[in-house]
Amino acid sequence: MSHLRLALLLGMTVALAPLAIDAYLPAFPGIADWLGIPHSQVGLTLSAYLMTLGLAQLIGGPLSDRYGRKPILFGGLFVFAGGALMVSFADTLPEMVFWRIAQALGGAFCAVSIPALVRDQVSGQDAARLFGLIGLIMFIAPAAAPALGSLMLALGGWQWIFLMLAGYAGCLMLILNLALFPTLNPQTPTKTPVATLVTNYLLVLKHTTTMRFIGIQVLCFSMMLLFITHSSFIYQEWFGLSKGHFSLLFAANIGVMALVNLINRPLLRHFPSAVLVRALVILQCLALAALTVATLLDGSVWAVAPFIILAIGFQGGIVPNNMANAMEFFPKLSGTASALLGASQFTIAGAISSVSSSFGDLSLPTIAAGMLACSIGAVLLAWGAPKAVRQAKRSEPTDNIQAY
Repeated sequence: MSHLRLALLLGMTVALAPLAIDAYLPAFPGIADWLGIPHSQVGLTLSAYLMTLGLAQLIGGPLSDRYGRKPILFGGLFVFAGGALMVSFADTLPEMVFWRIAQALGGAFCAVSIPALVRDQVSGQDAARLFGLIGLIMFIAPAAAPALGSLMLALGGWQWIFLMLAGYAGCLMLILNLALFPTLNPQTPTKTPVATLVTNYLLVLKHTTTMRFIGIQVLCFSMMLLFITHSSFIYQEWFGLSKGHFSLLFAANIGVMALVNLINRPLLRHFPSAVLVRALVILQCLALAALTVATLLDGSVWAVAPFIILAIGFQGGIVPNNMANAMEFFPKLSGTASALLGASQFTIAGAISSVSSSFGDLSLPTIAAGMLACSIGAVLLAWGAPKAVRQAKRSEPTDNIQAY
């Protein structure tokens, strides 16, 4: 299968998570009115989804290593579709939270399967290129999801959004069964004792090079989530912009991410992906340092926004290169490695974001300083990344890393 076709099918699948998060955001007031609760409480359905999406990957990853990608992915799609369907029938907040948790459980099993499927097929620079293609396709989902949700609201009530999500998951099962799995290189499940589903995490945790890249991913994602959490405050309250201007500036982040992603692909022909990770993380840190200075000098929105857009935009190259390196050393346990990466990213970044939110509306310089602190940590890990990869490949060929 060509990389473009594989990326398209996997990108359609991994788009499930941002669709389930962003598509129903315009419906928050309608959901609150339907359930008879304050608007702020609807956010509990989002928090429950995100927390479950991160933690459930720790279960789905090892299961996909042991029982195969297809049954775990299809099981996840089935549970996701069922959860979305039941959300549309919810009449109380506890019901909706419960079924959103079920939906997230299915979504986690889907999310953890995609990096593992990539690592089953390719490795090294090819994996970085494929992750980049998937990311490029993925940028469509968060950009289109709110508009898609608004369209569903225009056609009917908020329930239509979740019926659409259930239908999308059902279509994915049919498409993947016909167009993806018959053409993939077969994966040999690791038929080891069930107890190793837990102990195999020790292999990943003890692999310092892999953990270096997981740390980079966590810190860079934390930086981005800090911005997303406070983006409305930054643009609409601090600078007093309209919702339209806020939407345009937010969309610019996605546009620059896509541009950096496109530039990254030809660079992979000339530079190792670990070198590109280091360069992009350093550039991101410089943009955030400039952002912090601009905020301390009380700069206007047009002095601040370009540095935010640049910093977030560099994620378009950091993420695919970093994921390829994080998955490189575990061809037999790629589901487990993917699970630890995804769970760490969502839980730690979510905790940092929650702590920042608990202080209320922070000042813009404080938010910028928090983003910079995360980026400095990523630079410290990325600085020695190329050397760490070279040493790990010399001393520990990837084919030798097996399950307990």
